[in-house]
Amino acid sequence: MATILVIGGAGYIGSHTCRALAASGHTPVVYDNLCRGHADFVRWGPLVIGDVLDRAALEKTFAQHRPSAVIHFAALAYVGESVSDPLSYYKTNVAGMVNVLEAMSAAAIDKLVFSSSCAIYGIPDSVRIAEAATPRPISPYGRSKLMCEQIIRDTAAARKLRFVILRYFNAAGADPSGDLPERHEPETHLVPLALDAAMGKAPPLRVFGTDYATRDGTCERDFIHVCDLAAAHVEAISRIDDDMPRAFNLGAGQAHSVLDVVGCVERIVGKQVPLIHAARRPGDPPSLFADPASAKRYLGFRPKYSRLETIVETAWRSRRTS
Repeated sequence: MATILVIGGAGYIGSHTCRALAASGHTPVVYDNLCRGHADFVRWGPLVIGDVLDRAALEKTFAQHRPSAVIHFAALAYVGESVSDPLSYYKTNVAGMVNVLEAMSAAAIDKLVFSSSCAIYGIPDSVRIAEAATPRPISPYGRSKLMCEQIIRDTAAARKLRFVILRYFNAAGADPSGDLPERHEPETHLVPLALDAAMGKAPPLRVFGTDYATRDGTCERDFIHVCDLAAAHVEAISRIDDDMPRAFNLGAGQAHSVLDVVGCVERIVGKQVPLIHAARRPGDPPSLFADPASAKRYLGFRPKYSRLETIVETAWRSRRTS
């Protein structure tokens, strides 16, 4: 059992991962500037308020807590915002990655799990995406994540560094306890937007494109429960010294359309989701879902919560109690 520095651990996926780490006997130390994280999500270890761009604060944290490994979540993560403000994304995501690696090296810490994204693939040639797919990111956000991956690999080639890169698909849902809700400002994710629209807490849900070559004309995406993502991080830490691939796609391996999600929300909430049909968004592919075979083989990745009904029900429970 070990002390793990969780950079960005006050956010949505980070906080769920801290809970999973603590349940496995580890001590998560959260390092977060709380710009988009939440102090009340930090419950399973100490909180250090600091920024990834503050190298001195990082080094002080490493010296004080002496973690044996790092899980790095901290990043700006809105695709649209990255287009309008690319320099902020490259500074926080890429320069921040360099700072973290330099601070790890100075503290002689050589184990890293990095939070990446399926955004590195852009619009792939195949809808079922394996790790061998050619990365072609179409946004500064996706490019920043791909740059971070390359920086990690180059660093590992130059000096001792064991790492695992986890590329998420569409994270959704919430811990079944209901006490860790999805809380983004602004909220851009489909499941909470549909729930809030059904409850009358938000405007009608905008459906971007209804003429795609899919079953119902709307985009299809791979939704993976946040608790399954959290479990994968714990497994990555425990297996990081194994002889295995270094990058894994994390998804449920099936695609659900926007209207699938809407229908599921309506069944669980018992209310209609008001909709506004809008034009397609540039760059949105019709259907994307992961090939999680490698994660299953090497990380023992077996999603337990990622049925669409479970995702929506747990998200609904957390929004009613928050």
